[in-house]
Amino acid sequence: MPRVELPAVSFSFDGAQLPQPRDIAIETAVNVVYGDRPYAVMMATPNDVEDFAVGFTVTEGVVTDVAQILGVKVNELEAGLEAVVTLSVEAPVRERNVTGRTGCGLCGVASFDDMPRAEVVERSATPVSLAAVKRALSSLEGAQPLNGRTRSVHAAAWCSADGAIEVLREDVGRHCALDKLIGARLRAGQGAGDGFLLLTSRCSYELVDKAAVYGARTIVCISAPTSYAIERAQVHDVTLLAVARHDGVLAFHGAERVRRV
Repeated sequence: MPRVELPAVSFSFDGAQLPQPRDIAIETAVNVVYGDRPYAVMMATPNDVEDFAVGFTVTEGVVTDVAQILGVKVNELEAGLEAVVTLSVEAPVRERNVTGRTGCGLCGVASFDDMPRAEVVERSATPVSLAAVKRALSSLEGAQPLNGRTRSVHAAAWCSADGAIEVLREDVGRHCALDKLIGARLRAGQGAGDGFLLLTSRCSYELVDKAAVYGARTIVCISAPTSYAIERAQVHDVTLLAVARHDGVLAFHGAERVRRV
């Protein structure tokens, strides 16, 4: 269950006070295990864990092809959830030495040499229309049921070239939401095509890299990107649109590919 109702007290600035229970997003530890070997512990929302395990395994570069993932089994333990991933290849030596915080991209990486560098899908960027971006933004709020109840989770959505939201995943962590989305698409045998990613979080470099690994060449973010995210978008030639609002967006890379209609 991704949410739970907990008690709270509402205070208004005019002095009124009354009990007001709130739906709170559940956050739990998810231990990703390859065979019998623990690899990482990430804090995540406990739904779509199979999608998360598949997406995480691919975007972290543990495998180079989703076909190398033979299966995922989720076990409920006292300390949290265990996602046991069966691979057709041996998992890499790199390990994380601490628990990853909520949506953390690099927590536990011991050195720069251990930073994940998954294989990027090489494909040309495609144009994106402002009409499609506007359509996706207008549909976004209604496509986030968990956030509608809790107001505390991120969403990652895959949108068709005309802006229709095809798949959306939610999580307390922005990286986890994206891994869940990518995992869902890969499990369904769906590649990137000419669609684009719509993310409700700020755009950090890990999100750009994960998108590039999947093959996405356009990212639209609600919040602003970091400087390194822009650098990675330039490296991968990913169209990066951010500070997306209903009245427009800012293009940080790939402005020449944005179509007015």
